[in-house]
Amino acid sequence: MDDRRFDRLVTLRRDLHRRPEPAWREFYTTSRIVDELERIGVDDLRLGPEILDADARMAVPDEDEIAEWHERAREAGAREDVLERTAGGFTGALATLERGDGPTVALRVDIDGLPITESDATTHVPADGGFRSGNEGYMHACGHDAHAAFGVGVLEAVAESEFEGTFHVLFQPAEEVIGGGRAVAESGVLDDVDRLLAVHVGLDHPTGEVVAGVSGFLAVRQFEVTFTGESAHAGASPAGGRDAVQALATAVQNMHAIRRHSDGATRVNTGVVEGGTATNIVPESARIEGEVRGETTHLKEYMSDRADTVVENAAAMHDCESRITTTAEAPSAESDDELADVVAAGVAGVDSILQRDDLGGSEDATYLMNRVQERGGLASYVGIGTDHPGGHHTPTFDVDERSLAIGVEVLAGAVGHCW
Repeated sequence: MDDRRFDRLVTLRRDLHRRPEPAWREFYTTSRIVDELERIGVDDLRLGPEILDADARMAVPDEDEIAEWHERAREAGAREDVLERTAGGFTGALATLERGDGPTVALRVDIDGLPITESDATTHVPADGGFRSGNEGYMHACGHDAHAAFGVGVLEAVAESEFEGTFHVLFQPAEEVIGGGRAVAESGVLDDVDRLLAVHVGLDHPTGEVVAGVSGFLAVRQFEVTFTGESAHAGASPAGGRDAVQALATAVQNMHAIRRHSDGATRVNTGVVEGGTATNIVPESARIEGEVRGETTHLKEYMSDRADTVVENAAAMHDCESRITTTAEAPSAESDDELADVVAAGVAGVDSILQRDDLGGSEDATYLMNRVQERGGLASYVGIGTDHPGGHHTPTFDVDERSLAIGVEVLAGAVGHCW
């Protein structure tokens, strides 16, 4: 990659890093991506409502929250035409190159940020370099700014190559809340795809290392539980109340006691627990935000069914009512060996290639991978190593920008050999 193109990718990545936007609110991000796609020139460009099944979106924030970020993007300089087309939180883009007869290949990158306050230490490169997050309380702590740069860089490289066929780049919203992958998959916009590549930077692999086929995705279900009881004076008439916090405590204790399964790894976490209003009032309401995961979709369903049973019985034990709502979920998936074989062959800057590695977490790219595979295509999730001083989802996470060039070369090369 020449210096001019590399500098352009760095500028894009830093601009996006400076303006991280959470799930379904990636208005400025989508606008900035559209600028780059129009500069390159594409044969088709579709935005949010044209690539998303509205009924399949998950973990969508309320209208006021969406409107606030919509206006924030306008103030940051987002284009009015893009703001109009993405109104209501229908963010993201799908760019297409038509290059005659041949395979249909797609690259999926995600674009949303996280609700984390970024470090302002002088040892943190974005802070020292002047591109620390300006949206306080939010940051690109998982490298999605680099992913968007990958997407633009690979599109430009393929556009200038001898590739024959159709090439899509999907800039997917709402991965961090496991909310966007299903909406894209069920829209059908990628149903023509023969080969799908998804990508992630880092994953505890150093700069210069590439993982050709990531698997080991944990299927996940995230949920909210509300317990409803009845308030009473905690001193004068405690027996007159129905304690929702007792129901919550029983549920938390017993969800973590769910028997593990011999078929593979299972997980459970109650990440948010809250309830009550004062020390002298028997609490009438309480809530949990939690999740279960499994090494396979079957194991996730096992954990999910057991968690629901625990909640229902905990509520009944304390004479309360409960309501369980699934906020987001994603299946497991496996990368295809045949497609992993074409990744990263002979690319400058790659020091080592791992054929496979396990993610050990969850990803909604699995919806897209499964969709392609169910229709006879192949899919692989690619890891592009990067030296990062802090772990993923921490205030000091950063991307070694040398990995931008490596990622573009690896992915563009794989696209060219995907048949």
